[in-house]
Amino acid sequence: MGRRSLLGTAAAAAGGAVLGLPGTARAASHGDTYKLPVPAIIGHRGASGYRPEHTFGSYQLALDLGADVIEQDLVPTKDGHLVCRHEPEIGGTTDVASHPEFADRKTTKTIDGIVATGWFTDDFTLAELKTLRAVERVPSIRQRNTLYDGRWEIPTFEEVLKWADEQGRKRGKAVWLHSETKHPTYFRKAGLGLEEPLAKLLRRYGRDRVNSPQFLESFESGSLRRLGVLGVGAPKIFLLDVATSRPYDFVDSGDPRTVADLITPEGLKWTAGFAQGIGPTLLLIIPRDAAGKLGTPTTLVRDAHAAGLVLHPYTMRNENVFLPADFVKGTDANAYGDAFGAFKVYFEQGIDGIFSDNADTALLAREDFVNSK
Repeated sequence: MGRRSLLGTAAAAAGGAVLGLPGTARAASHGDTYKLPVPAIIGHRGASGYRPEHTFGSYQLALDLGADVIEQDLVPTKDGHLVCRHEPEIGGTTDVASHPEFADRKTTKTIDGIVATGWFTDDFTLAELKTLRAVERVPSIRQRNTLYDGRWEIPTFEEVLKWADEQGRKRGKAVWLHSETKHPTYFRKAGLGLEEPLAKLLRRYGRDRVNSPQFLESFESGSLRRLGVLGVGAPKIFLLDVATSRPYDFVDSGDPRTVADLITPEGLKWTAGFAQGIGPTLLLIIPRDAAGKLGTPTTLVRDAHAAGLVLHPYTMRNENVFLPADFVKGTDANAYGDAFGAFKVYFEQGIDGIFSDNADTALLAREDFVNSK
């Protein structure tokens, strides 16, 4: 199914373009019709600019701020449950280090060729993980978020699905989710394949269909293809890192292609065979020079649209340390820069959505952009 037939994307008009998309069969029985604006604002790990990421505090705040879609990263527990963490290593996102009963779980693993030392979700049962509490991942940058350390536990994906259903009923419209399979090749080799339990949960909650309010994302094409083979029709987004990188399933299988190959017209046509969109790093849309300033935009947006793909690039954040040098304000790396200016430049490229840690900023930027047209 092509880009426009899937999401009905069109250039934003005054008041904002709105996409009509039928809901799941369950929701459709209540007469609901789900809609997304263009560009859609995706709450990156919730509202992680304001709350510890991947907690219900973060998800709820993103939704309350008005995010169109809420993102989760999915990793497995030892007993096969899917939980929401950015990475399987949880030493930096939970209080596990302060639990003496888990001191002997600290270990070193190599995941996708990268060595990491800490505590990993796949060495814990769900019951054990539920004794932990989430903390801010980057406290040196987001000191205010540390106020909420210890307030929330690690959510399971099933709990998120239940929450989304409940919030959808309260609000009278679907809560869209954007869910990523993390390190799927690694976990499959460890006997903890992600796609089968994910497909089972999506079917259980009516989010497995072409018209479901659900995006599925992965940096590995094989994971998205496997979900398709399992009968999951929900729209899929192929995530793309910097041009010189290679998806890990390519590394594992000996496929020599890099992301640079995948963003050519030929590579995008290949992607359109199993996905409805791509999620490129913003660097693939507008590169930065050695000084960190924005360079000349690439043709990726145009080429992806020509291949029938939507674009959901990542990630916009408000702090100077994350912004292009063009939009840095002052000398404090942790202070807010001109995020509105940066959003405007990216929106002008014609993207269909964007991941942001600060949904409220992104929404105001979109309003400015739409009203300026």
